[in-house]
Formats: sequence, C-alpha cells, structure tokens
Amino acid sequence: MSRRSEPDLSGRVAVVTGATRGAGRAIAVELGAAGATVFVGGRTTREQRSDVGRSETIEETAELVDAAGGKGIAVRCDFTDPSDVDAFAARIDRLDVFVDDVWGGENLVEWGKFWEHDLDRQLRMWRNGVESHLVAIHKLMPLVLKSDEGLVVEVTDGEDGEAYFVNLPYDAVKSSVRRFGEVLAKDLKDHPNVTAVAATPGFLRSEQMLEGFGVTEANWRDAIENVPDYALSETPHYLGRGLAHLAADPGRRRFAGQCLSSWRLMREYGFTDLDGSQPDWGRWYDEVVKPRMAGQTVDADPEQYR
Repeated sequence: MSRRSEPDLSGRVAVVTGATRGAGRAIAVELGAAGATVFVGGRTTREQRSDVGRSETIEETAELVDAAGGKGIAVRCDFTDPSDVDAFAARIDRLDVFVDDVWGGENLVEWGKFWEHDLDRQLRMWRNGVESHLVAIHKLMPLVLKSDEGLVVEVTDGEDGEAYFVNLPYDAVKSSVRRFGEVLAKDLKDHPNVTAVAATPGFLRSEQMLEGFGVTEANWRDAIENVPDYALSETPHYLGRGLAHLAADPGRRRFAGQCLSSWRLMREYGFTDLDGSQPDWGRWYDEVVKPRMAGQTVDADPEQYR
C-alpha cells in the first residue's frame, strides 16, 4: 500500500492533553507536521515533575511540534483540576482538533487481582484516567463547537472490549474512555460540524515501554526474543499520523462514534510508521495471538504483517 498525500492542517488549532510523552507527544508532533498550531497540555515541565516521575516535559513536546513544522504552545495543566483546565481553555479562542489523551496512570498499574492491590493507588488511576477526561471534555467542548470542522478524539487502549487488559481498574479506565467517544458522537448528532471518535494504538513503543523491555528505539527488535509479539509493535507516531489524516479528511463524520485503531487508520489512509513499515496489529492478533491463546500452533512471519 503506498502512502497517499500528506494531510494539511494549516490554520487549524489543536489541543492534545497528556502530551508530555508517549502517544500524546507523538500525536502533537504529527498534527504539527501537518501545519497545525498545537496546545500541548500536561503536568511535567522543566521546573516541575508530575508524580509519574519521568523526565519528559511539555516544553520538549512543544519544541518538537515547532521542529516538525507546526507551532507548539506548552501549557502546564492538571486535567483533574477544573480550575487548571479553565485557565487552559482561556488561552484558546477556537478549537478544531481536540485529542484527549490524558492518562497519568503508568506508575500506578499493578498486574493481577484488584483486591490484592493498594486501593488508594487504584482509585488514583481511575481519577487520573477517567475523571481527567470528563473535566477536559466539559471545559473544552464548547470551544470545539465553534469550529466549522471540529474533531474530538478520545484515546484509549484496545479497539473493543474483547481483550482483557492488565487488571480491573486499568481495563475499566480504558473501556470507559472508549465509550466516551461513542457517547460524545450521540451527544453531537445535532452538531454536524463536529465529529467524535475514540482511537487506540497497537503494541506501542513508548518511552516507558522501551525502557521496560530494556531496549531503545534503535535496537527495539532485541526485545522480540523475550516478547515475540513485540515484532508487531509500532511507534507512537503511527497513531499520530493516522489522526492527522483523520483530522484533514472532510468525510471523517462517517467514522463518528467508532473506535479507530492505528491499523484501521493505516488501511484507510495508507500512511506508514517512521521506519516505512505498516504494522497491522489487528490482523496479527486475529490470525496469530488468538489462535495461540486457544492452544493452536501458528507459524507466521511477522514481516508479512508489517
């Protein structure tokens, strides 16, 4: 599949929440590469780290947006705090692309049975991952309604509810956010100028995932020996490119209320990941992972799914 024409978002204004790192950062950069002005929202700045404790900052993300060809504006914001989000919204006159990727729960995830984990940590994951989205939607949606070509994207994990993710709170957070995209589309049925969807990456090579596997983006394939499915992993820019194409698509309303995966967006718009490949996690999951979980032996070449 050849890559089609690049998306053009010149003159558009975007907000990406949770843009400090991972998918949020890459989405902001790809929207900038398409020409958008991007308000980069997150908690970690060069002067103050969030409780996640990582070193990436919103200023770095804004600079990457600039370098990609857009205009990045870093605004520190705790999206669980309505007053913070009020101040964030006051910086913006009109909003065309609202990507709600706030998360802040990566340091709170615990594997296994919910009742065996620290309750305060799990409830904080819920607040960081769900309440933050509700506050952001409530405060920023009125700005999106001013746009003649608005797009709202609720970023989640998982295309549907089929797979089980990590533990009960994590699964509930991501399922809730996926549902937000569906319900927002219903709430917007009388606003044909605004489209709402959910979106999910596949097996992500975020900064934290790379570190967790003890590799870098340069040698990520070394992790495949221990985690074979990592052969179908993707950079955070893959979803970012898909959402930039979606935002530039005048017919995007046909997707209203759906959860759009990076691989489905790739099939629709023909873009590639940073290395020129087109990883199709969805097909790999259906044809390799699920049969393997059912006890079948599957001999498949990962390169045929990229």
